[in-house]
Amino acid sequence: MDELNRAARSRRKRSSGMKQSETTSSSAAVAVEGRKRGKWGYIWPLWTTLLLHLLAILLFTAGFLLTRTELPYHSHCSDVSSSPCFSSNNGSCWTKPAVNRLVLVVLDALRFDFVVPSTFFADSKPWMDKLPVLKNAASTRPLSARIFKAIADPPTTSLQRLKGLTTGGLPTFVDVGNSFGAPAIVEDNFINQLVQNGKKVVMMGDDTWTQLFPHHFERSYPYPSFNVKDLHTVDNGCIDHLLPSLYEEDWDVLIAHFLGVDHAGHIFGVDSTPMIEKLEQYNTILERVIEVLENQSGPGSSHENTLLVVMGDHGQTLNGDHGGGSAEEVETALFAMSFKKPLSSVPAEYDSSSCQQDLDGKNVCFSSMQQLDFAVTISALLGIPFPYGSIGNINPELYALGADSWNSDASQKLLESDAWMQNYANALCINSWQVKRYVDAYSASSAVGFSREDLSRIASIYDQAENHWSHSTKKLLLDRQHDSNTSVSALKKQIDAYFKFLTAVTELARSKWTEFDLNMMGIGIGIMLISLIFQVFTVLRTTKEHDGTFSSSEDSWIVNGSILAIFLLGIRAFSFLSNSYILEEGKVANFLLSTSGIVTLRQSVSKGKLLIESIGFLILSTFCRFAIEVGLSKQAATSAFMKDYSSWIINIASGLPVWDYAAEVVPIVVLIMLAAWLYKATSGCFFGWPWKYVILGTILTYMLIIAHWITDSNRFDGALIPQSIGRTYIPRIIYAIALGQLFFLTFGQLFKKSNLDCKTNLVAKTTSMLSAWSSTVILLSGKQGPIVAFASIVGGCFIMKFVNIEGGKDGPRSFSIMQWSLFATCLFFCSGHWCAFDGLRYGAAFIGFEEFVLVRQAILLTIDTFGFSIILPVFGLPFLVAIKNQANLGRHFVFTQLSQMYTTYGLITAITTTFTILCVTIQRRHLMVWGLFAPKFVFDVFNLILTDAFICLASIYYFDQGRDDPERKSQVAE
Repeated sequence: MDELNRAARSRRKRSSGMKQSETTSSSAAVAVEGRKRGKWGYIWPLWTTLLLHLLAILLFTAGFLLTRTELPYHSHCSDVSSSPCFSSNNGSCWTKPAVNRLVLVVLDALRFDFVVPSTFFADSKPWMDKLPVLKNAASTRPLSARIFKAIADPPTTSLQRLKGLTTGGLPTFVDVGNSFGAPAIVEDNFINQLVQNGKKVVMMGDDTWTQLFPHHFERSYPYPSFNVKDLHTVDNGCIDHLLPSLYEEDWDVLIAHFLGVDHAGHIFGVDSTPMIEKLEQYNTILERVIEVLENQSGPGSSHENTLLVVMGDHGQTLNGDHGGGSAEEVETALFAMSFKKPLSSVPAEYDSSSCQQDLDGKNVCFSSMQQLDFAVTISALLGIPFPYGSIGNINPELYALGADSWNSDASQKLLESDAWMQNYANALCINSWQVKRYVDAYSASSAVGFSREDLSRIASIYDQAENHWSHSTKKLLLDRQHDSNTSVSALKKQIDAYFKFLTAVTELARSKWTEFDLNMMGIGIGIMLISLIFQVFTVLRTTKEHDGTFSSSEDSWIVNGSILAIFLLGIRAFSFLSNSYILEEGKVANFLLSTSGIVTLRQSVSKGKLLIESIGFLILSTFCRFAIEVGLSKQAATSAFMKDYSSWIINIASGLPVWDYAAEVVPIVVLIMLAAWLYKATSGCFFGWPWKYVILGTILTYMLIIAHWITDSNRFDGALIPQSIGRTYIPRIIYAIALGQLFFLTFGQLFKKSNLDCKTNLVAKTTSMLSAWSSTVILLSGKQGPIVAFASIVGGCFIMKFVNIEGGKDGPRSFSIMQWSLFATCLFFCSGHWCAFDGLRYGAAFIGFEEFVLVRQAILLTIDTFGFSIILPVFGLPFLVAIKNQANLGRHFVFTQLSQMYTTYGLITAITTTFTILCVTIQRRHLMVWGLFAPKFVFDVFNLILTDAFICLASIYYFDQGRDDPERKSQVAE
């Protein structure tokens, strides 16, 4: 028996020696091969992947995010002669003018509950009842002043809303990208019709109007609109010019676009003192406007026949965001007031008003309308041709405000309600003819028009309405022009027929407006799948190149870890096929991260090591879940999140003064701790030039960030540093230092030859790169920045230690990389972001700057949005390789591991993005496609390209310098 045992031990020893020999031989071969192919031999797959992804996304986006075809046609007064309807009395234009002048006051982001009394809602809020002038006018003059709930179509950004308001068409999602640089509108529109028909337009306020209509205004006073921290410049400009312009005679339409409420919402939230102050300021201004118009509304006065419209272009959520399709964002208010004798009553069939008493016991009513109907209704009131592409219908209640103008002929002894219905029926006849003309032209001119079935159905509905008009209503009106007994029932039947047609067109346009090019989308998906296959092949190839042999226990965990990583990735990817899981993406990612932590804890227990770290990782995951919950509640609750530095810390700490001070002090203390930790961690002798100076520069920027916060805070005495320096110049100095650090590292990369071994060199370069980026990321993230940065360091350290649990000597495995990716996703949501345009913190783009410069603000906004979730995680990934390898491994061996790791990380991002692309393809006709799926698509593809780009930059930076350890060289030689 002893002899058998000795023989078995001998066989195991010989087997172990053979394995070691095989490992050494394999490593030597890798090193020799690496020296032959050089640096670009490792990184070319990463750049190829980037190019494939760019091509796939460009092609798919070209098919998915197409704008609707903008037809070059314009309406003309003479066009109406080809319609079956009556033209105006002189035969020169479409409808008889009901008003002569229009004062249009746009209050950007005007929520519906800003206007109607608080009694219409279950709970009274502080921002309600702050515009009493409008509800008082609607209460005292219910027939000549009306409040409407105007329903906008998403996306609810200002550019799309202004285009929709003026063209009468539906906005398209892709135009969101133009919100920071609005192109001139080439489609026919309400403003163009005014100018073409001799009307003079004066504009003041938001400069988006002058970008959309660069040559249309008689006079204009534009003010820059994208500095969301500036609450007063645009509004003060409007105030300076609005009231004096009311006394002038050189305009027919006056437009004043105020922005203070929108900016107050973005920065402070709806429930905030600045918001209430803005609403009260608007109330005072509107009181003066109404007073001036009333005083000059007598017979022969300049405003005898003027219509006042006060409206919002969109609403806003409670935290001041907009862009999506939630009720808070699409529901805005419209107030219209005529200063002439109104129609005694609107026929009950066309009255959608809902009434209730306000706090003073006065009866206040409001009606509902689609914002889509604004352009055509105002055009009908002003007597100009309707925009060619308008698909809205003339709103009866808004149209009724001009009713007094129509029964002026004494020979027509009609009841005013009969006169109104005759004019309204004829206006709807022109409206329906114009919409049918547009639908036919669009289907004939567009590459992908409406389907034959849809066109046939619409044509059938229109033919029924037109036949009734031609054979019944029109003959009735011609035969009874001088008779007051016009058949009301026939008119109502005719109006209902036109309503049916116009509603059918609107519903069709909303459901099928976007022209999806399925061929382009299919090619994009195909190239995306090819890129995934290429990435998988690259991972397998690099794995095969340097994989050694392991013990059975190590090999078992590696296989199981890879299976678990694929399982977690599969769950995360498939969750993107559900709109509910997309809405809860942060919680899903955190759940999967916690699941991976439990798996790691089990492995720690079985191996008897890193138990404390595993428990700590689960605690950190719980903290992330709490931060995600509180961060996402920013969409629903309070203005505390929308301080100058949006931070869930401030919300947590609100209430007691001690917590308020803690919310100011804790971020400063944590930032000091980070500076001390960075100094201590990099005080080793191997941190020489240029890394040492980069680290010192980062510590300096941390101190400057603290000075910036102290200056900007009301709780500290910032007298030592003027606010202009603290708020403006200190952030610019931080940006300059960070940019200098990156140039410094690049300079060192080109000209400094490192004498360090590969592992030490990799650690020094990674630490320096992260520190160079960290100051800008923390500054833009606000006072939550140090906490999130501290959490990211702790989580990263845990994952780095968990690499050792996986076993093997060849570097990080897929399970650790999957944990790293999930943790980065959680940091995105922890920092208060989400995949929607109202999840962008636009205020961060103006830290240190007051004026708007597109490229600069876009870069800052990108760094704030993706700093913790892409930039720092991608540049920090080499730590997973450095922590695993021993110092005696050669740089070519390490470079192969880096290539494998970066390819795997990019593959994880690419797979999730591919499922998002499949989701929007499947759900392209879904009701929430533009409100949910399209924003998710934009964020994910941007995330993928940004990840690929930073991986490529990291490959250039890390795959260079560093020397093989002499001991390692001797082993290879042997």
